[in-house]
Amino acid sequence: MTKQAFFTKNLLAWDTGENDRVMPWKGIKNPYFIWLSEIILQQTRVEQGLPYYEKFTKKYPKVGDLAAAPEDEIMKMWQGLGYYSRARNLHSAAKSIVEENDGEFPTTYADIRKLKGVGDYTAAAIASFAFDLPHAVLDGNVYRVLSRFFGIATPIDSTDGKKEFAKLAQELIDEEQAAKYNQAIMDFGAKQCSPAKPLCMFCVFQRKCSAFLEGKTGELPVKSKKIIKKERFFYYLVVQKGKYLYLTKRKNKDIWQNLYDFPLIETKQAINGKELAENIDKQLKHSYFSIKNISDNYKQLLTHQKITAVFVELTVKTLPKTVTEDWTKVELKDLGSYGFPKIIDRYIKDKSLIS
Repeated sequence: MTKQAFFTKNLLAWDTGENDRVMPWKGIKNPYFIWLSEIILQQTRVEQGLPYYEKFTKKYPKVGDLAAAPEDEIMKMWQGLGYYSRARNLHSAAKSIVEENDGEFPTTYADIRKLKGVGDYTAAAIASFAFDLPHAVLDGNVYRVLSRFFGIATPIDSTDGKKEFAKLAQELIDEEQAAKYNQAIMDFGAKQCSPAKPLCMFCVFQRKCSAFLEGKTGELPVKSKKIIKKERFFYYLVVQKGKYLYLTKRKNKDIWQNLYDFPLIETKQAINGKELAENIDKQLKHSYFSIKNISDNYKQLLTHQKITAVFVELTVKTLPKTVTEDWTKVELKDLGSYGFPKIIDRYIKDKSLIS
């Protein structure tokens, strides 16, 4: 028996009920629900993503419901998950399904792959789980399992590595049991062949696993790129007038696009009180203002960025229209209807601005 045949046979044998990860989307054939679960779980832990999956499937039980929803509502529903481009792409793809396919979810890998925000992995997952089509999934769990078992040191984030692993993954899949095979290899990576503490002593692959036999479990898989985080400093102007606050909607192609925050001054480095006052004076077109309070630093780590935010609470007598033309005046009681980045949401909750 070849090493590849040994792998596939033993993986499917391992996939018994006792090794099953219980999740509400497993075993279903509804491509729309499977798609929702896959998009929500991209770069998200199952424990974090599960409440969002339940919330979205309840509020939008059909793809047409999602397509018809206002974008602000979807962004509010998504709040806290991060990677907000996923929510925007989800909405855009739902609209295209309704407009171009009469609301019927595509049934082939190629057509699923055309949906906005759907990559090779997601298309393979939907195609196999919903339609049992023989397309192998390749996510972090799969990379790890294949790298360790076959002893592959090619970096998984390199062009050559992606091609090598994709070819191997497709060769290994049981075409008659595509859904079962794909679910099994992801579950195996999550439960058995975990990143830090793989259960090697109780592994069905132990006698042929290259990483175990060569003592390289901790070295595989290999990544070549180190993420360098860009630092950004945000000074938010919290301008409250009675029961009203001013918000702005992030429209540029930047982090948190289409979410709401407060009027912003961004600097390349932290600034002192005098510099802050000068920047505010310039931002408010030299209107009279008084600083009531400056918050402690709020920090948020993104994949490629490190955000440090400070909230400057102000009182302002009058503001010219040239300042407020892009601002939205909102009653405090309505703040809960808006979608905010996590760092803004934390500040709002700390200040008990939402009852």
